[in-house]
Amino acid sequence: MYKISEFAEITGLSKETLRYYAEIKLLEPAIIDPSNNYRYYDDGSYFLAILLVKLRRFGLTVQEMIAVMNDESFANLETLLKEKKTKIQMQMDDLLIKVEEIDEFLASGQEEKEI
Repeated sequence: MYKISEFAEITGLSKETLRYYAEIKLLEPAIIDPSNNYRYYDDGSYFLAILLVKLRRFGLTVQEMIAVMNDESFANLETLLKEKKTKIQMQMDDLLIKVEEIDEFLASGQEEKEI
C-alpha cells in the first residue's frame, strides 16, 4: 500500500490531482483510513493511474477518461484512441499550413524590401 504522497511520486500525478480524481470517482484510493482519512493506493491503483497518465498525455478530457474507466472491458478504448489520433493529425496538418502561410507572408515582405 502506498500513501498518497508516495503514490503521487511513483505515478507522476500530483496529490491534488489524485484527490480530484477520487472526488469525481475516476481513481479512488483502495483504502481510506477512517481514523485519519489517509488515502492508500495499491498495485491495482497503480496500473489504473498509469493508464490515466497516458490518456491525459494523449489529450483525452476528464469526461473521456471517465467513460474509458467506466467501461471496464475497455472495449471502446481503441476506437477512442484512433479518433483522437485522427484529430491530432488534422491539427498537425492545420499547423503546417499556418507555418507555410507565415513563411510565404514573410517572404513577400522581403521581396517588397528588395524593390
